[in-house]
Amino acid sequence: MAGEAKEIWSAPITPRTASVMGTPVVASPPVSCPPSQLHSPSLTRSPLLHSENGDAPRPKTKTPKTPRTPRTPLRLSNLTPRFITPLGSPVRKALRFTKLDPQDAWLPITESRNGNKYYAAFHTLSSGIGTQALVLPVALTVLGWTWGIISLTLAFIWQLYTLWLLVNLHESVEQGVRYCRYLQLCGATFGEKLGKLLALFPILYLSAGTCTTLIIIGGSTARTFYEVVCGDSCTAKPMTTVEWYLVFTCAAVVLSQLPNLNSIAGISLIGAVTAVGYCTSIWITSVAQGALDGVNYDPIKAGSSVETAFSVLNALGIVAYAFRGHNLILEIQSTMPSSEKHPSHVPMWKGVKVSYALIAACLFPLTIGGYWAYGQLIPSNGGMLTALYQFHSHDVSKFVLGMTSFFVVVNALCSFQIYGMPAFDDMESQYTTRMKKPCPWWLRALIRVFFGFMCFFIGVAVPFLSQLAGLIGGVALPVTFAYPCFMWLKTKKPKKYSAMWGLNWFLGTLGVCLSVVLVISSLYVIIDTGVNVSFFNPQ
Repeated sequence: MAGEAKEIWSAPITPRTASVMGTPVVASPPVSCPPSQLHSPSLTRSPLLHSENGDAPRPKTKTPKTPRTPRTPLRLSNLTPRFITPLGSPVRKALRFTKLDPQDAWLPITESRNGNKYYAAFHTLSSGIGTQALVLPVALTVLGWTWGIISLTLAFIWQLYTLWLLVNLHESVEQGVRYCRYLQLCGATFGEKLGKLLALFPILYLSAGTCTTLIIIGGSTARTFYEVVCGDSCTAKPMTTVEWYLVFTCAAVVLSQLPNLNSIAGISLIGAVTAVGYCTSIWITSVAQGALDGVNYDPIKAGSSVETAFSVLNALGIVAYAFRGHNLILEIQSTMPSSEKHPSHVPMWKGVKVSYALIAACLFPLTIGGYWAYGQLIPSNGGMLTALYQFHSHDVSKFVLGMTSFFVVVNALCSFQIYGMPAFDDMESQYTTRMKKPCPWWLRALIRVFFGFMCFFIGVAVPFLSQLAGLIGGVALPVTFAYPCFMWLKTKKPKKYSAMWGLNWFLGTLGVCLSVVLVISSLYVIIDTGVNVSFFNPQ
């Protein structure tokens, strides 16, 4: 059968002359060609073609010299047996899919490609849920019950759809390339200059900015954990907030020395378990304590209709900010092996479905239960975590409060690793591109120490960064909701006026418009209501 051919012979097209004096002509050994492997841009460090017995080279057998005959040039058509249809040749596809970038084998995201659906679920869950979910009930104080739940549901479905688009855009069969980074896919779709202009700042923020926010939240919660556990019996002088930031940063930098994305799969599993743990414990504890006295569920209305509209848009920005992690999907998928028979998008999507089922099981009860328990009284800064300590510090056992705080700190440490990986990868790529060799271990360690303490410095200088959830959601919204739709249109080229064509144009355009409007409205709300600005003075 043509599709089952797995060996090609390295004999020239022009046949050799007959053997001289009865000396047999020894045929060249067969060379096995693996199925089409989409291991790229990097593939593996091993060559594409292997001998039939494995990696060990065959002993060479000397043959009598025969008159040389002209050889035809080595072309793809010459490698395809005559009984195989050229367009359907698996050998042709295998050789076409080998666009190699040897630097990918030196970088932390693509250094290891032995991931699986379980690793994908761990990474996706750890990056997809976090402390940003704790402020979702704040959005309902403006949107109300009905529109709040509708907005959250539509946003969840929308971002799950764009995530499916990204998973299927990872491998380009036509071009034989795996797009292992979000920025790489943007550059290939929109062009290098336009791709960087559109996606570079949001992606940099979603990496370095998120790590900075995690230092702020993790350090502050670590101080709370110490106070809960120690209580009134502590006689030691308490550490300042900056010192707690420093403790958290040192722990994060130590963990960041793990070499690549696959090596932190266990860290992501711990992060996923703790994220589900504290989300569940917070909403169950809040609901179990009952609604507060005098709770009110009427949406907050500003003085004028313009102010009300801007407040609603800012609340939508908070909802959008709750769904993050799309900038890491291609990176997570690139850690998996892939071939034409077993493409990576199959196990990746299995892992994504499980992780987002758990994310939905955390976000919706947390939002609905939190708003039911606290209503308009929920603090805008800190959301559910602040409300738990503010209203139930004397009603709930220290064990529950301490466990919740501990889970938040551990989850922040684990999320720091996966959100910092794109930054590590980018900084190391600058060295490998210039020097044409992998980073030495000491330089890799210095890069990660530098990144961690740079985020620490920003966290100390701008400690109110976590209060800008609406603005951040508006800036990062196209990465999650808009760009994947346009990239699908440009890459897959669906039939004009088809359902897929219309859906992606509508969602992409709506996402860009929402992003612009949300940024403007968030800036207006920040200027109008004010933010507790305290440069170099974390509280």
